[in-house]
Parts: sequence; C-alpha cells; structure tokens
Amino acid sequence: MKGKSSLRSGRKGRRSKRVNTTMLKKVKKLQKLIPGGNALNADQLFVHTASYIMHLKLQVDVLQALSDVYLS
Repeated sequence: MKGKSSLRSGRKGRRSKRVNTTMLKKVKKLQKLIPGGNALNADQLFVHTASYIMHLKLQVDVLQALSDVYLS
C-alpha cells in the first residue's frame, strides 16, 4: 500500500514529465522557425532567437522609413 507522500511524488513526477515534454515540443517548433535553429541547443536557440527578433524589427523599421520617404 502506498502512502500519501509516494502518491504526491508520483503526481509531481508525471506533471514534471508533462512540462518537460511540452517544453521540448515548443523548443522543437522554435528550432524550425529560426534559421539554423536545428543546430542549436536550447540555450543557444533562445539567444539566437532574441537576436533574430531584433534583426527582424530593424528590417521592419528600415522598410517603414523607406515607405514613408517614397509615399510622402
């Protein structure tokens, strides 16, 4: 017969596995979205993602400025 503490740890273990599985799925999706992401581990991927987002924002800002110049 299992005690309450072993039941709790069992639930916690399942929840932890679920969280890890969910996190891994999200990391895999992010790896597909980011160029070169498949070759990166999670830590590198997050740093590269932040850099990629900043690069995309810069491109949007430049294109917006060009659009403003040509439309005025």
